[in-house]
Amino acid sequence: MVDLTIDQLSVLLVEPSATQRRIIEGYLKAYAVTNLSSVLTGSEALISMKQYIPDLVISSMHLADMTGTKLVQTMRMDSELEKIPFMLVSSETDYRYLDPIRQAGVIALLPKPFEAEQLHKALCSTLDFLTPGELKTRGGIDIENLKVLIVDDSFTARQHISRVLHNMGFENLIEAKDGVEASEIIQHNYFDLIVTDYNMPNMNGMELVEYIRTKSEQASIPILLVSSENDESRLAAVQQAGVSAVCDKPFEPEYVKRLLEKILD
Repeated sequence: MVDLTIDQLSVLLVEPSATQRRIIEGYLKAYAVTNLSSVLTGSEALISMKQYIPDLVISSMHLADMTGTKLVQTMRMDSELEKIPFMLVSSETDYRYLDPIRQAGVIALLPKPFEAEQLHKALCSTLDFLTPGELKTRGGIDIENLKVLIVDDSFTARQHISRVLHNMGFENLIEAKDGVEASEIIQHNYFDLIVTDYNMPNMNGMELVEYIRTKSEQASIPILLVSSENDESRLAAVQQAGVSAVCDKPFEPEYVKRLLEKILD
């Protein structure tokens, strides 16, 4: 796989404000992104993507016909569009509005207004997602044959995590929709790694970690917790319960890659 560079990215910008479009386009052109097209609505974006698949979609939250959240959720349910990296630019700060889009598997959430450096970091995350390269471990571990359990109540979040891991070389991936289903699967299967969400119904990530560490036959299995949770005290309790590492939603593929290399080593 040939590594992309930022100037080679094709970007679709979905932004109804002419002023905001000029600002974002100016930032992108400063990073030599020239393959750039713009539309005003979510419907226009979906039509454009059907005609030409971009490397990245950057969208505002509030569009005339739908929200940015609805746009990415629609993309994730379409087999032709589901793998396109998505970046949201929004002034929203309320967890209730941002969590659904985190669950949809976005590359980055940028504030409005944002700094050029924040956009550059998000563009680098896009490159890492598209061409991450395989993991490098000291023991020469065969990543392709490692068995990984992905636990998340969001179907789109599971899809996104699976894509990130698959791009890194993982092939043997099994999914569970919550901690209860995961605990049942663990009773009959051995895994090399578990990647779990924190907030889930029936049995959350904290309870699943406690179950694995105290009641399962795989108490020493590496566990990566993925969370959009902002409560540091709650996350600290999860870490004390025995997770191997914690990362945020949306997570940076390169950061996850380094975490996994450390965990697997």
